[in-house]
Amino acid sequence: MKTANTPACGRVCSHSISARLSRKLALFTMIVLGVLFTVTWLMVKVILLERNGQDLQARCEMISNVVGRAASGGEAAVMARLLADAPMRAKTRLQVWRADGRLLFADDDSAALDSSEHKRVHDFEILTPVLEGGKVRARYTVDYSHDAAMGRRWALILAAVTLAAGALVGGGSWWFVRRGLSPLRELAAQTRAILPSSLDRRLSLVDPAEELLPWVEQFNALMERLERAYAQLEAFNADVAHELRTPLATLIGETEVALSRERNNDALRETLVSNLEEMQRLSAMVNDMLFLAQADRGAVARRGAPVSLAALALQVVEFHEAALEDSGLALRIEGDATVPVDEPLFKRALSNLLGNATRFADHGSTVVVRISAELAQTAEQVQVVVQNHGRSIAPQQLPRLFDRFFRGDDSRCCPEEQHHGLGLAIVAAIARMHAGRTVVESDAGLTRVGFTLATR
Repeated sequence: MKTANTPACGRVCSHSISARLSRKLALFTMIVLGVLFTVTWLMVKVILLERNGQDLQARCEMISNVVGRAASGGEAAVMARLLADAPMRAKTRLQVWRADGRLLFADDDSAALDSSEHKRVHDFEILTPVLEGGKVRARYTVDYSHDAAMGRRWALILAAVTLAAGALVGGGSWWFVRRGLSPLRELAAQTRAILPSSLDRRLSLVDPAEELLPWVEQFNALMERLERAYAQLEAFNADVAHELRTPLATLIGETEVALSRERNNDALRETLVSNLEEMQRLSAMVNDMLFLAQADRGAVARRGAPVSLAALALQVVEFHEAALEDSGLALRIEGDATVPVDEPLFKRALSNLLGNATRFADHGSTVVVRISAELAQTAEQVQVVVQNHGRSIAPQQLPRLFDRFFRGDDSRCCPEEQHHGLGLAIVAAIARMHAGRTVVESDAGLTRVGFTLATR
């Protein structure tokens, strides 16, 4: 059941940019023109009122001159002159009173003039020395309805022009905006054409727009990262399938052999022990992959109190003492730093490095664990490197050394041992979780592999 706030258009309500911009520009145009025309109309109205006042004053002065000259012939001459001029006073009314207040002359009354809202009245006196009292009072009423009607017509014209201009601007804006947004529609069509089987496609514009170029560049960069991630995912899936196939095949084969005929308890026990080893290997591989997946999702190391890295390294070395003795290797720890780290993760990374060095170091050589802040790129990082003597790693293999399931030349060491190739990938993940990076160098029989840690 939809509530009053639920959009009726579905999950996402969309709108047209061209329609919205055209409406806003049309409204803005009408507001601007409306304000300008209103101010102009008010100014014209003020000018017309001033002009009407000046016109009324001029008419009254003219009447004063006419009455003053005609007064020399007496009241009869004044009345005759005013009657003769009456046709020229259309839509007006003149009233003249003697000095004692008696009406001397008046134009015919006009009901339309009395009901007009735009009439103007002016009272004035005319000096007439010849007539009784020496002066007369006059009232002149003029109807300016014609000017008011013209003002209304102009107001309607200006309103119509405002609406027409808004409509024209709205229509023109809609057309220009749609034409200007055509590159976006072209990009949308190109984006729709990108499929999982065509991740190598990139967006391009025939006429690149400056505002769209950053968006296109960022999208293409995103597609490049996505293509690389997709390729890595496919390679990772293939590697996982390859790595899981061998222990599973071993488990299935041994179980089938054990079930093919009757066996005594010792034989069954031997089969179960062998199967347990394979299952433990599978469990370790799955746990390592889960750890790497967690690191890829942005997991951060839980740092504790500052601790001596040399002391932690010594604990890891004690765990590898037996393997070092079997390989005839000596070990030396150089340098130290007190850094807050995730101790279990640090030990795990260093253990992987020591295990790797133990397998590939020359018999009788010395493995060195070097902890140094000076060798790092910045003073805010500490570098931990495990160095061993042995066959150098090929330069083309160095960039891939920390890839998952990557193995170099297995013939360099321990061909009878099986390792699933996630140890150094875990080292790289632990370095990232400590805001660090990996380090690898191999030249002239000396190999240095390690990582850096941010000090805070």
